[in-house]
Amino acid sequence: MTDILIRGGRVVDPANERDEIADVLVIDGKIAAIGEALNGASNTIDATGQVVCPGLIDMHVHLREPGQEWKEDIESGSRAAVAGGVTSMCCMPNTMPRLDHAGVIRQIIERANQVGLCHLHPIGAVTKNLDGKELTEMRELARAGAVAFSDDGMPVWHGGVMRKALEYASSFDFLLIQHAEDLQLTEGGCINEGRISTQLGVDGMPSEGEDDMVARDIMLTRLVDARYHVAHVSCKGSVELVRQAKSEGLKVSTEAAPHHFALTEEEVLGFNADAKMSPPLRTEADRLAVIEGLRDGTIEVIATDHAPHHEDDKRCGLSCAAFGIVGLETMLPVSLALVRDGVLSLPDLIAKMTCNPAQLLNLNAGTLSEGEAADICIFDADAKWTLDRNKLFSKSKNTPWHGRELTGRVTYTLKSGRIVFDHHA
Repeated sequence: MTDILIRGGRVVDPANERDEIADVLVIDGKIAAIGEALNGASNTIDATGQVVCPGLIDMHVHLREPGQEWKEDIESGSRAAVAGGVTSMCCMPNTMPRLDHAGVIRQIIERANQVGLCHLHPIGAVTKNLDGKELTEMRELARAGAVAFSDDGMPVWHGGVMRKALEYASSFDFLLIQHAEDLQLTEGGCINEGRISTQLGVDGMPSEGEDDMVARDIMLTRLVDARYHVAHVSCKGSVELVRQAKSEGLKVSTEAAPHHFALTEEEVLGFNADAKMSPPLRTEADRLAVIEGLRDGTIEVIATDHAPHHEDDKRCGLSCAAFGIVGLETMLPVSLALVRDGVLSLPDLIAKMTCNPAQLLNLNAGTLSEGEAADICIFDADAKWTLDRNKLFSKSKNTPWHGRELTGRVTYTLKSGRIVFDHHA
């Protein structure tokens, strides 16, 4: 294995409260030393003027394999991940077949190991076939490699089933991740309910659909004392509900997707299906509430909800178009705006994409500790570039940032000391 010296970068490792100009020495795939004027490697990366941090962790990704490989597969998703500085990602269970059986969990882990670009951690299904009725054997799925459980793409809609799921999960300290949506309130909707949906003449999805489910689940978490995580929080009410739950000491956590703190429902004007996702883009007040939740620590994780779709699934009219956008390659530059705007310090931002998700999921990742695997992201925080959807590594090109100038670009990604992405190559 090649030894590498990363010289002169700003080393930001929130897990170890490190933020300094230093060299990073990688030997035999592990962090050997961090300090000044290091030597002892046959290869050098000049990181002067750039940030060196742990490889990013995206705890919310849809890879479409098995079953819909024309949209994305593990290899293309892994290439997109490392191009975005992500060295560990968690894939959601709404594949075909679902990740509700240990054999499927083992299959995708084996496939990711064959690809060898990015660590892949499956999220197992809470209920069989994601139908919200019968619980899976979560313990068996965990033994096969599942690191958490969710029916994402669908909510666990039945309160009694959710209570049983929380009780099962609490027995083994599993993390339960909820796609918080009351389908009785949102059924048939395609964008946020409000002025824009009225203007476009399409059915809306009220924010109360999210608030309602979060409120119910927090009450169940208070009853059961389980670890509960709200996926892709998008609106003011649910952010406040999580904030209150945390103040009570409940084991409640949440994540925000970059599109929910960077964009609003205005993006769908002109019937722009590339700005259609679930939960939908909300109002400016909701966007600011998500940003405040990130600032005050209510929201401890940034995750993409990377949801690739073929062009045909998006070019069929706003009401019929599939929900979701790709996000692995834009997570870092979009999120860096929070630092430029003074919302978060750079170490705080990086923590939300490294050690914080690692802690929630009990992953041995998200740190530059000596002796640990050299999963490293190197990026130029000031580099400006224009996103061209046709140059994305993802098979799918459904992004609202096409043609826009972004600031911040990954230059190198290392997995276990091996360069898996080089922007200059």
